This record gives sequence, structure tokens and C-alpha cells, in this order.
Amino acid sequence: MAPLDLSALREEYARDGLDESDLADDPMTMFDRWMGEAHAAIRHDANAMVVSTVGADGAPSSRMVLLKGVSEAGFVFFTNTGSRKGAELAGNPRCALLFPWHVLERQVRVDGVAAPLPRADVEAYFSSRPHGSQLGAVASHQSQVVAGRAELDAAYADAEARYPDAVPTPEEWGGYVVRPEVVEFWQGRTSRLHDRLVYRRAGDAWVTERLAP
Repeated sequence: MAPLDLSALREEYARDGLDESDLADDPMTMFDRWMGEAHAAIRHDANAMVVSTVGADGAPSSRMVLLKGVSEAGFVFFTNTGSRKGAELAGNPRCALLFPWHVLERQVRVDGVAAPLPRADVEAYFSSRPHGSQLGAVASHQSQVVAGRAELDAAYADAEARYPDAVPTPEEWGGYVVRPEVVEFWQGRTSRLHDRLVYRRAGDAWVTERLAP
């Protein structure tokens, strides 16, 4: 089988446009609108986002995480705070989010600062998770080296035996709210002249601007 010629892969974006008059007064209202349209069009994991952090050595790292809440305060997600992203956010809370909605020829980019959620919020969300996911959080110390799949399976079986009903929230399980400083709404257009409209925080207000694609 011949290797795929990646340089020849092209798509012409012509689904929609984004004009300044289309923008809401603030980025969170605008995001709610686009998230609703993404969920209607994609359904499967429309709330998946790339979270990028930076380590103490200056090296960036990215991974997919599910958005679990959005409000005027920011974007909420939950994770194991002992993971690589948790350790990196503890050292440098500045991070970036990316929502890649290819079907709609759209993306949303967020630059912001992450803050830990109150423990009560973390426990409330953890209690809402499926029982199997709760057991998985107990069994897996995210980002730590394991000897093999058998070790994970054994840890899960042990958690299952200990917690047949209610599962306590692990100490290392937590959540973050990312307070946005910059939010970019990107809409694909023909001839690669994409629409890029950006909200930037200016004190308690937002200013908008258009960027060249």
C-alpha cells in the first residue's frame, strides 16, 4: 500500500462565514451558541477540547479532555490532579484550550488561567459519574508508569471489591475552571481567507478584533 500523500489533502471551506455583526456581547454567550450548534451537528463528544499546559522546563504538552461546564467564570473540566497536566497547572496555571469542530469548519481557541475548583464542586461532580468511571478513578493514578494492563485490571478489581456501592472521591481527583483572557472564534472560508474574530479581556469588559487568517 502506497503511503498517503498528505500534501495533496485539501478541503475548500465554504459552509459559512462569521461577521462582526454575528458576535454576542461577550465570548461566553457566543460560545454557548456555538457549542449548541456543535452538539446538534456532531453529538459524539462535541465537548471534547484540547488542553495545553507548560512544564517547568518550558516544554508544552497537550491532551484531549471533556468540557463539563461553562459560565461567566470560565470553562470547567475535571481530572486527576496528580497527572502531568495537574502538576503543570500547579506550577504554571496559564493554559490554552482548543475546540476542533471540523464538521462545522469551526474552531474555538481560548487562552486563560486555570484555578482549582472548590472541593464541594469536585465531590458533587464525582458523585454524578457512572460507577465504573468512579472505580477507574480510584484504580488509576493518572500519568504514573504501570507494569502492564494486568496491573490496572487488578487495581480496578480491588476497587470494585472495596466499593460495591458508593465510591468516595479520591484525594487526587479535582477540577479546574479556566478564566478566559482571549477567546477566538474561527470559521473556515474559501481560498483560506478564514474568519478569525477575537474577544480580549480589558478589565471588566471585552474588546473584539479581527485577525488575518
